[in-house]
Amino acid sequence: MNPKIAKADEEVQKLISKKRNKSVEDRRVGSEIFDKQTLETLYKLANQGYINILNGAISTGKEANVLKGVIDDSYVAVKIYRIATSDFKKMQYYIQGDPRFNIRSNNKRKLITSWVNKEFRNLKRALEAGVNVPKPIVALNNVLILEFIGSNDGNPSQTVKNQKPKDVDDFLNKLLLEMKKFINEANLIHGDLSTFNILNHNENPVIIDVSQSVVRDHPIANELLVRDVKNVYGEFKKLGSSYSLDEIVNKLEIDINLD
Repeated sequence: MNPKIAKADEEVQKLISKKRNKSVEDRRVGSEIFDKQTLETLYKLANQGYINILNGAISTGKEANVLKGVIDDSYVAVKIYRIATSDFKKMQYYIQGDPRFNIRSNNKRKLITSWVNKEFRNLKRALEAGVNVPKPIVALNNVLILEFIGSNDGNPSQTVKNQKPKDVDDFLNKLLLEMKKFINEANLIHGDLSTFNILNHNENPVIIDVSQSVVRDHPIANELLVRDVKNVYGEFKKLGSSYSLDEIVNKLEIDINLD
């Protein structure tokens, strides 16, 4: 076996069976994350030189887990979508109507592969528009490898939900500039923007989790844009922002009906 693949397998097994005593639920979750196809996908990515080892979790969720990967002396983020627990109706809702994807199958694995490719393409599109998002590296099946956002010693940057900005209005102003590029230059609507998916990286916002993001001419784009704007306004107001809803809309240079 290729030594990189063997090392990845070893680290995956460590993640599945941590030294601490794990509950039945923990073991069930581990088996859902690292099913046979996921392991084979990780082996292939290791063999292609995208990862050497997996080194702990960055975040966990119902639909995806983000792990810290190591390649040579650098870190990457390895996002693994969980086939067993993903919300396929939600995925179909956001994919249908997107002219970039023509999904006519109800096959769950094919749908997740399209979902991962959608996130990859959305990130690439946003990055090309100058938006501060993680650089997408490679997508394969239910695995997406991304730029690691964090310190050089491997500490991941926290979400705004977990790390409040020191100057909320200054941070929000920076975020609105990123949103403006995301909307007006990348021609994308995030669709689920909140303090849970904005990283506070050295007091600068990094937008993440763009799998559900849709193009501006998508049938539900305006509905999602209104939701994003209201979410950002409401959540940052709770953090102490002095921005009004109208000021946010003006900063974004968009024409929407918020009623």
